[in-house]
Amino acid sequence: MSFLEELFTFVGLDDADRARLVALHPRLAPELPAIADRFYEAVFASPSAAAVLSGPAQVERLRGSLIDWMSTGLLGPYDERFYEKRSRIGRRHVAIGLPSQFMFTSMNVVRLAYQDRVTALYPASEAAQVMRSVHKLLDCELAIMVRHYQLDTEEKLVARERRTQADRILAMQTMSAGLAHEVRNPLNAAKLQLELLQRRLHRQSDDPRLTEPTELAQNEIERLTALLNEFLIFARPPELHLQEVDVVAIVRQVVELERIAIEQRRASVELVAEPARLLAQIDPAKLHQLVQNLVRNACEAVSAGGYVSVRVSCDESRCQIRITDDGPGIPEEVKARIYEPFFSTKEGGTGLGMSIVHSLVSLHAGTIDLETGTGGTTFQVSIPRWR
Repeated sequence: MSFLEELFTFVGLDDADRARLVALHPRLAPELPAIADRFYEAVFASPSAAAVLSGPAQVERLRGSLIDWMSTGLLGPYDERFYEKRSRIGRRHVAIGLPSQFMFTSMNVVRLAYQDRVTALYPASEAAQVMRSVHKLLDCELAIMVRHYQLDTEEKLVARERRTQADRILAMQTMSAGLAHEVRNPLNAAKLQLELLQRRLHRQSDDPRLTEPTELAQNEIERLTALLNEFLIFARPPELHLQEVDVVAIVRQVVELERIAIEQRRASVELVAEPARLLAQIDPAKLHQLVQNLVRNACEAVSAGGYVSVRVSCDESRCQIRITDDGPGIPEEVKARIYEPFFSTKEGGTGLGMSIVHSLVSLHAGTIDLETGTGGTTFQVSIPRWR
C-alpha cells in the first residue's frame, strides 16, 4: 500500500467523498481566486511567513499554483502523479525555509474559506457532508506536505551523526599517526638487530635452543609490523588514485577470494550485478580493501548453511554495493560503536577494520548505511561514479 493509499484509508476518504469533491469543483471554481487572495492576506499579516517571499512576481506565481492546487485537489485523480505534485510543494516549502507551523495555519485558512463557501452554496445538511469530505482531503494534503519536513529532519539527523562519526575518527587518526610514528623507528631498529643476531647465531651454531627463540621473536616483530601498517592505513589514508575501472570486476575478485573460506564453513556467497559491467572513477585498490573488509565480516558472521549476498547496482551518478548476511545480526550496543577505532568483538582483533572501511568510503565522498536485526545484517555503500 502506497503512502497516499494509506492516508486515504486512514481518514476514510471513499468513493462517495470523491464524488462530492468532484461535484463541488464547478461550484467552487469561480471562488478559488478570492480564496487565494484571502490566503495571501493571511500570509502578509505574519512577518515570519511573509519573510520567505521574494517579491510580487513570486507571489503572483505562487498564487497561480495555489489556485491550481485547490482545483486539482477537488478533481483528482488521486494517483501517483497527484502525490508527486503535492510532494514537490512540500519539498519546495522545506527548501525556501518556510517554518513548519505555517503548514498548519495556512491549511486552516484554506479550510475556513472552503467552509464559508460551502455553507453558502449548500443546504445545511448537505453542507455538513460536503465539508466532511473536504476535511478528509485537506488532512491528507497536509500530511503529504508535512511529511517532507519530517524527512528533512531525519536527513539532517543522519548527516549530523555522520559528521560526528567523521570527527571522532579524525581525532583517532591523528592520535594513531603519532603513535605509529613513535613505534615504527624502534620497531625497525629491533627488527634489524634481531636479523643481525640471527645471522651470527646461524654462523656459530645450529642449536635450535638458540635459533628457535630468535625465530619466534622475528615472527612476533613481523606481526607487530603488520599491525602497525594497519594503524598507518587507518591513521593516514593515502590520496585517491582515481581510475576508470569496472566496479563489478573488483567486487567479483573479492568474492572469489573469500569464497574458499566461506565454503570451508559450509556456507555460501553469491554476487549479483546489475549491470554486469559498471564503469566508475574509483581508486581500485581502496575499493578492493573496503569491499573485502565488509565481505569478510559478513562471511565470518554466518554459520553452517548460511548465506552472504553481494549486490552491485548503479544509477547515472552513483554506484551501490550491498553486502547482506543471514547471521544473528549486530547487537544494539555494538551497532552504536561499529565504526569506532580499536573497538572489536573478535578475540585478537585490532578494531580497525570497520574504521578503515568508513575512512575509505568517506575518502571517496560516499556514504555507508547499516541495517541489522535478528534475520541478518546489510551494509550498503554508495559512492559517486564520476569526479
